[in-house]
Amino acid sequence: MNTMPTLFIIFGLRFFFYSNEHLAIHVHAEKGDGEAKIELDPDIKLIYNKGLKQSDLKKAMKIAKIYQDDLIAEWHKYFG
Repeated sequence: MNTMPTLFIIFGLRFFFYSNEHLAIHVHAEKGDGEAKIELDPDIKLIYNKGLKQSDLKKAMKIAKIYQDDLIAEWHKYFG
């Protein structure tokens, strides 16, 4: 089973990694039954959205941009 380390929760959006992640450096954001995958490096880019409302997706993208450096640092800390 893949563990899902939670990085933080903001506005009900949970940002996390799956324990078996691979490059490109990215983060997942979920709320309710929806989930988005957001690339972090070199730029913020939506990889997919599976059911997140547009308003939540917009928030998730903004949050990823604001915390981009921190999220990348957490990726390197977790995955080495």
